Amino acid sequence: MLDACAELVDEVGYEGLTTTLLAERAEVAIGSVYQFFPDKRAIVQALTLRTMESYLQRLDERFASDDLTHWWDGVDASIDEYISMHRTVPGFRTLHFGDVVDLHLLDEQRDNNGVIADQLARVLTERFGLTDVPELRFHLEVAVETADALIKLAFRRSQEGDDRVLAEAKALIREYLHRQLDAATASARTN
Repeated sequence: MLDACAELVDEVGYEGLTTTLLAERAEVAIGSVYQFFPDKRAIVQALTLRTMESYLQRLDERFASDDLTHWWDGVDASIDEYISMHRTVPGFRTLHFGDVVDLHLLDEQRDNNGVIADQLARVLTERFGLTDVPELRFHLEVAVETADALIKLAFRRSQEGDDRVLAEAKALIREYLHRQLDAATASARTN
């Protein structure tokens, strides 16, 4: 059902998605849909959570490789995976991490991009030894919001993503985080 939901969201958007359409596409009885999901929001939430898990798994695989030697390589890999998912994962271009449906779809307390920033902070601290402090999460949240907006712009400009906008997004995020995180590291060393 989630695969059918992803296809439909790409075709008709979130507003056009109905449980009836989903049942038809998934070739199941409408009662089967309601057995697992009370409404279309719940279906999309399940799809979004699956997508989030896939994104984090892809990041873990990328971060496990030896070719990432510095935290900015991890940031680049995070952006690359997000772009790749826009290009290859059904439903992702429309739903992203659920912001189209509800800014708090992934967590009632934090907005969706805040959840992504928290997960990115976890991965960066585990892999590159960055100190996990509120400032790191703040800067990553700003970076995620900025990257998200620019990547959306790139995909509005071109079906496959405008390469110029995507390159600018990566450069901007890397420079911003370089300035913030390296300044924080230098400050920590002098204290």
